[in-house]
Amino acid sequence: MTEKITLVDENNNITGYEEKLKVHQLGLLHAAFSIFIFNDKEEMLIQKRHPAKYHSGGLWANSCCSHPRQDEIIDQAIHRRLREELGFDCPLKKIFDFTYRVEFENGLIEHELDNVFLGRFNGPVHPNPQKIQDVKWLKLDDLASDIKNRSAQYAYWFKRAWPRVIKFISHYGTL
Repeated sequence: MTEKITLVDENNNITGYEEKLKVHQLGLLHAAFSIFIFNDKEEMLIQKRHPAKYHSGGLWANSCCSHPRQDEIIDQAIHRRLREELGFDCPLKKIFDFTYRVEFENGLIEHELDNVFLGRFNGPVHPNPQKIQDVKWLKLDDLASDIKNRSAQYAYWFKRAWPRVIKFISHYGTL
């Protein structure tokens, strides 16, 4: 069965559902989420996307990101995806959302209203090798430096969300 994802308007209201590949071929605005996981050492978990992903394969990104499926609320989707991709679950808090649009070299278009969540986790991580090539925990200063020096190695949406995540945690902490 072909997976359908949630289409939204600029105010995050559901407008319908469509097949995931078609959404990215047409550049339709759809719901997404990006999860940023921190540990008690004030490190952030990042993942290297599997090379076979339909876009941005082999790039480093935030801890977890995906789309809610048809008839799935975002609070269900974020926990489902953490378990599927990283083999754990933890409490998450939404801190902001933003909209972006980018066209990739392969012609696919990511046009998302991205809901950004923070979480804290200190246990073992079990990345799904079918979804993720690698994971690592990085100190925030080291991650900021790497994003600056090796920007092309990081996913577009992660670089867009990162400054606002840093601003949030500098004011409120990482949960």
